[in-house]
Amino acid sequence: MVFGPELNPQQERPWPKWALALFIVLTVALLYYAKWGPYSHKVWAVAARHTLGASIVTGSNDRAPAPSWQAAWTFTWTYFKDIWSALLAGLVVGAGVEALLTPGWLANTLGRIGWKSRLWATLAAVPSMMCTCCSSPIVVNLKRQNVSTGAVLSYWVANPVLNPATIVFMGFVLGWNWALLRIVVGLSLVLVLGILGDRWLPGGVQPNQANALITPSDPVPSKIIARFLRSLTRLATRLLPEYIGLVMVLGAARAWLFPAMNPAIGHTLWLWLLLAVFGTIFVIPTAGEIPIVAVLLQYGLGLGAAGTLMLTLPAISLPSMAMVSQVMPPRVLTKIALTVALFGLATGVLAHYVL
Repeated sequence: MVFGPELNPQQERPWPKWALALFIVLTVALLYYAKWGPYSHKVWAVAARHTLGASIVTGSNDRAPAPSWQAAWTFTWTYFKDIWSALLAGLVVGAGVEALLTPGWLANTLGRIGWKSRLWATLAAVPSMMCTCCSSPIVVNLKRQNVSTGAVLSYWVANPVLNPATIVFMGFVLGWNWALLRIVVGLSLVLVLGILGDRWLPGGVQPNQANALITPSDPVPSKIIARFLRSLTRLATRLLPEYIGLVMVLGAARAWLFPAMNPAIGHTLWLWLLLAVFGTIFVIPTAGEIPIVAVLLQYGLGLGAAGTLMLTLPAISLPSMAMVSQVMPPRVLTKIALTVALFGLATGVLAHYVL
């Protein structure tokens, strides 16, 4: 007797539609709660007052508080009070990326090296509007799902630098010339990092390889929920402790990273170079760069250094790089940081001569 090929029981049952529906509901509800709802109300207040409040670095003063436990705790409390809902959204959506989406769908859609994957990732990032740290849990699991490095970096960096709410806030507070500059340099940074990322870590997927890379997943509801909870727990326990610790260290050291501002040093080249580095590693909440730049400009910061901070502060940070180091080697993260710093300097040149 001749038998045909044995069928895999998991292949006989399609991935349940309720899992995809749950992912969409969770994503939309959390983004509305953390981003879309608050920003839709906040934009009117910013338009009327032309301010986003005090700087998270210096308050309304020309300098940050001296390094101390109190400075660390105050900064950390202020920071997490602003971003906790977005961080929760990042963790939940990141877990959903791994456990709720159809196995192999992301690899087939965003896994191929090329401009289409990078474009779709960028378009997905724009309505997400997360800061670089809050999107890091999603980035970690995107890479684990065999999404190409270029698409991963496009999504990661486009979230903060192409955030439409931040750009609108920037227009009302700093001026629409600043907003236009942000769009131009932000798009350029996302484009360049996406292309370079595919060369630095060419982990793309060929169409005929995607199915072979799929980890079999049992579509039983209880097992899907269990995988989701395991992924959420793993993200929280592996990413948050180091993240919180680095935020506290940066909060304590901000007086060393951002010297007291006055017109005598505000236009110096050494400050410009210093802020390109420190802006790249420092951590801020969404749109936090706007009040930082606005306050420092009042105390004598030059347009060049201000332009550098305007791009480097939101793009990436040391805590976000620490989280993404789960799936990217240090050499790639170093290249990303250097690219952001160089783009910050180029933005400073444009700000100095154009604005």
